Amino acid sequence: MQNLFCGFRARYHSSMIDVDNLHAGANFDELPDSYVIFITENDIWGQSDPVYQIERMNLTTGKSFGDGSHILYVNGMYRDDSEIGKLMHDFSCPNPADMYNKVLAERASFLKEKEEGVTEMCKIMDEMMKEAAEDAVQERNYEFAETLLAMKKLTNEEIARAAEITIEEVEELAKELQEQ
Repeated sequence: MQNLFCGFRARYHSSMIDVDNLHAGANFDELPDSYVIFITENDIWGQSDPVYQIERMNLTTGKSFGDGSHILYVNGMYRDDSEIGKLMHDFSCPNPADMYNKVLAERASFLKEKEEGVTEMCKIMDEMMKEAAEDAVQERNYEFAETLLAMKKLTNEEIARAAEITIEEVEELAKELQEQ
């Protein structure tokens, strides 16, 4: 089940990259190749490989689909003397002095040990927490709107006002509920 969830997450992120990279009116062949890279804490595929490459293919012909979409899962548990093994070591290494990659070690040291770095990291964490809180509120508002829609007692305008979302968002939720 975990691999299925990973597949949907990869599909979502891949599609977001495509949406951001192709502007209205552009030709599809203008889409650049995209890479979605997940660095997982554990070896989710259980094969002890450092990287798992996911590519779309034509199952009938056995040939690559060639759409430029690439998905990589990097096994965060992988350790050896290869570049990827050392990088995975560094990503989980609590002490910058024990890291192989000097650039990464210097940045980690700055963010962990220097007052300016700690301040910068605190600002980043505050922004991440603020975004997460805003996302949670938005999700709660959507769920509330869906509940009100299901009750079929209010107009879309009343639901939008009560759930603090736009009328367009209510209409989209209503459309999605009808399709289910």
